[in-house]
Amino acid sequence: MAQPEALSLAGRRVAFTTPQTTGGGGGEGYGGRLGALLRQRGAHPLPVPTIAIRAHEPDRLRPYLLPGALDPFAALAFTSRSGIAAFSRVLPSSSAQLPLSGSASATPFTVAALGSDADLLDGAFLARLCRDAGRVAVLVPDVPTPAGLVEALGRGFGRRVLCPVPDVDGLREPPVVPDFLARLDAAGWAAERAPAYTTCWVGPGCAEGLVAPDAAAPDAIVFTSSAEVEGLLKGLDAAGWSWPRLRARWPDMVVAAHGPVTAEGVRRLGIEVDVVSSRFSSFHGVLDALAAAFCSQ
Repeated sequence: MAQPEALSLAGRRVAFTTPQTTGGGGGEGYGGRLGALLRQRGAHPLPVPTIAIRAHEPDRLRPYLLPGALDPFAALAFTSRSGIAAFSRVLPSSSAQLPLSGSASATPFTVAALGSDADLLDGAFLARLCRDAGRVAVLVPDVPTPAGLVEALGRGFGRRVLCPVPDVDGLREPPVVPDFLARLDAAGWAAERAPAYTTCWVGPGCAEGLVAPDAAAPDAIVFTSSAEVEGLLKGLDAAGWSWPRLRARWPDMVVAAHGPVTAEGVRRLGIEVDVVSSRFSSFHGVLDALAAAFCSQ
């Protein structure tokens, strides 16, 4: 008989490298949300964050949020929840100073986000963007990847799209954002990169929860971005460890990736992936895939 979702990972120790912060307003960070879902399914979460999301000074985004500053753009495209949170933190509170004008002659404006990240694009967010609710349309692509977002936006015909994306500090920039911007360019959009927040390495002690002498064996480790994996590899190196050594210590540990984009990045860094979620609009997909893998063992 199929196990209830609430108990599908009962008793399993699941490590995850997801950052605990969002870099701004907008509620709980990715790591907090994933940990809560694991607990709901009866698992024992083991947070091992290897990267952090650090907020920028508001002045970095403020030029885009002056009255009418977004009028030259046709779209606003978010590739992460942290980007939405950072943008929301700087949005004006006064309806007299909104970045999108509400005139009847104004062209339609699209705000796009991936999967459950779009939950943050609620009425309160949109009301601080433009007083004319009819001017703004929210777009959530069927395939919740940056490539899927570009496809959903369609041809740009030279129109401008603003992309609030992270700076990267202490890590190599993963190819996700550069590929996204390149795809927009190929689709005829004039993409402008806006510095929304910084993704940075947590530091040399980030792998301690996995390498400590008294660490309990994890049943699985979940990666939700390739930057987390690079951070983990740096942390292992700083501790005098390596991924092969960690794998030898925990040979039964299942490696799970949140979607094919993350899985490709993980493999690019030399780590074999055992489980890849086919549904990745939320973390439920990777946890369902992980539960199915344990059931088949």
